[in-house]
Amino acid sequence: MTTVRWGIVGTGAIAHGVAGDFQFVPGAELTAVASRTWAKARDFAAEHQVPKAFGSYRELLDSPDIDVVYIATPHPQHRDVALAAIESGKAVLVEKAFTATLAGARQVVDAARAKGVFAMEAMWTRFLPVIAAAREVVAWGRIGDVVGVQGDLYAFREYQPDHRLFSRELGGGAILDLGVYPINVAQAFLGEVKEIDCRARLYPSGVERAATVNLVHAGEGLSSLTFGFDGYGPGRLIVVGTKGWIEIEPRFHHPSMITVHRNGVLPRIIEAMPTGRGYSHEFAEVTQRIREGATESPTMPLSDTLEVMRVLEKCLRQSGVTHQEATVDLG
Repeated sequence: MTTVRWGIVGTGAIAHGVAGDFQFVPGAELTAVASRTWAKARDFAAEHQVPKAFGSYRELLDSPDIDVVYIATPHPQHRDVALAAIESGKAVLVEKAFTATLAGARQVVDAARAKGVFAMEAMWTRFLPVIAAAREVVAWGRIGDVVGVQGDLYAFREYQPDHRLFSRELGGGAILDLGVYPINVAQAFLGEVKEIDCRARLYPSGVERAATVNLVHAGEGLSSLTFGFDGYGPGRLIVVGTKGWIEIEPRFHHPSMITVHRNGVLPRIIEAMPTGRGYSHEFAEVTQRIREGATESPTMPLSDTLEVMRVLEKCLRQSGVTHQEATVDLG
């Protein structure tokens, strides 16, 4: 396979945000977009120069001209769209959070593995060049053994009960939309989680304004994370080691610089700008793995996605919030 042909399902803000980055990925071609409203698909295609527009998800999923589907719908719709895509033999890149529930995530992972098709969560942070540099710093032992992660991610939003971010039915709330980032980074550097303690404050709609999460990891590493929609914060994260620490400069989920601090040594700054808006790196990963015939990414494996979803769901339950997967009309 020389060219990997991409389709986007969904025409919301994230789909508009990522579409321009396909131009930076050798061997990738954004071929089609689908919406449940033909006019939205048509307008999206015209704005982003996408050759084909479909007025239903099913038309795109059944198209023989698509190799991989980027699923950009709200969280509760991810499961049904992903399962349908996998059943059609398509690879999937599923926007984070992967699904609305851990059970839904397991269904998607099991289906992809049974079908033998590629599947990955769209956690773009893991693929940014400077985050790759941070992993190398840790692998070289520059900061010793990693023993902790501390971070915050606030993104202030005015409360609008009918907006997706604040709607229980659409999987809104700070945990799935914001918490997925610091929890993912903590899991990437510290591994599996054995203890979870989450405290949250809620909106009148029943989803989280903000939350704080303390995790104990399998290797006794500790992470302390806060995030929310009802305040402002720097978006800073540090990885703590026995010989120093790495500061991932704000905002840590799409950084271009890290600072490595070592005991008795002058700090070292590492800069690495992302290509485009930064989404190109995850698209390049998926494109490369599909061309190789792989079914998972070693950088964002499905086991990590399931572990993060397990933590997210436990945090939701401790906050008194439950979500359900939606039944999606594919058309």
